[in-house]
Amino acid sequence: MDHHFVGIPELSGVPRVAVVVDVMRAFTVAAWAFACGVERIVLASTESEALALKERHSGWLALKDGAPAAGFDVVNSPGLLRSRDFAGRTLVQKTTAGTVGALAVAGAPLVLCASFVVAGPTARFLRGEESGPVTFVVTGEGGRADEDLACAEYIGRCVGGGEVDPAPYLRRARMSRAAADLAGGLRSGCHPDDVGLCLEIDRFSFAMVARQEDSLTVLRPVEVPPEVAGPDGGGGRLRTRQERAQDVGSGGGRAS
Repeated sequence: MDHHFVGIPELSGVPRVAVVVDVMRAFTVAAWAFACGVERIVLASTESEALALKERHSGWLALKDGAPAAGFDVVNSPGLLRSRDFAGRTLVQKTTAGTVGALAVAGAPLVLCASFVVAGPTARFLRGEESGPVTFVVTGEGGRADEDLACAEYIGRCVGGGEVDPAPYLRRARMSRAAADLAGGLRSGCHPDDVGLCLEIDRFSFAMVARQEDSLTVLRPVEVPPEVAGPDGGGGRLRTRQERAQDVGSGGGRAS
């Protein structure tokens, strides 16, 4: 399948299916937030909007890139997030690249947000679609971030089915500038384990689907098991589009 790989500045028109990739760290953090109990993630366009949404909705939490700041409850680090308990909470997320990319394609009929920790489930979700090529939005470094491109290319290969070795793609991500910056402590609001956590392939069993809800762009987890039993109790099949749509509507599920 002839997928498209573009940076945020290269987006033109509204894609039919978009997968927005931010490995280090927005959509690794989002996956960990769901694993820690977050019910939904609202994507904000600015830090001011994130704080305003939190102010208007009791119990909501706000997350941003960089060092801790007044009004924000969480920073964009899987290592700093993973031990928190966010059961049933709504998290408002604003980051430099990932949330920007997702909001740029929010009008698409289907938008998924992805990283290596949900790569396999994302590919399985896409395999059931009948809409043709996927537009992968490579968010980092104006579309040049190799960790994001490697993840996007890996998911694209997996959509075609068959066994795909993740090792070369993970190696590229580990050698990326973003990984070097994180490992060297050059980014604020980080944890020593962040690079390793961002490179855990298929750590979780859900895909992350963004939909419009009451004028907000909302990300929710949708469980994507490898297969479900056929009517005769034997063999297996991918879940149908309708079955997955029901999961999206009901809030899906999460893995921990």
